Amino acid sequence: MRLLFGCDSMLDNRMPYPTRQAKINRRTRETQIQLTLRLDGRGKVQVDSSIPFLDHMLELWTFHGGFDLTLRARGDREVDDHHLVEDLGIALGDAIHLALGTKQGITRYGQFLLPMDEALSYVALDLSGRTSFVYRVKFPRRFRGRFDFDLLEHFFQVLADHARLALHIRLLEGRNAHHIAESLFKGLGRALRQAVERDPRRRGVPSTKGVS
Repeated sequence: MRLLFGCDSMLDNRMPYPTRQAKINRRTRETQIQLTLRLDGRGKVQVDSSIPFLDHMLELWTFHGGFDLTLRARGDREVDDHHLVEDLGIALGDAIHLALGTKQGITRYGQFLLPMDEALSYVALDLSGRTSFVYRVKFPRRFRGRFDFDLLEHFFQVLADHARLALHIRLLEGRNAHHIAESLFKGLGRALRQAVERDPRRRGVPSTKGVS
């Protein structure tokens, strides 16, 4: 199978701090995705993935992360949603990685404990450049709705892989599947917002090794 894949980074290195945004164009035989992400945004979002529930989750992630996101995606949903959800995680992870550039002066770590009604999740991450993923979440089986919540684990995993980050997600409480998912996406947005913030006391890469 031949895959066509393209990534364009829009980093302006002439500025003291680069404009941290990236544009992704990903096209395979299964999916077509166009995505633009700006890390230093205002929570502006325009998404159309053809999966309404995932659009809602990405809107929450963008708003609580303080990012700007535009996205349009289509895929072979006549098969199921797996390919499209997977490739959206890949594209978003690639965008995060590209937009961060050299990671000069960032905080690097982020964590957030987020309540959503009866649901409570904990998200912690490290923009280390090394991938690790721990996911301790179980969705209730008594209500599945039109979206397969099991796909979210794979979405977060490929996002962590392509963003080159260590990501830990744990559900501490929760009974309603929609509330649980909201807690995860909001928590990820808040944790990533902390991690990409610029540390005014640091100019270089936030590592004793001197490289990311």
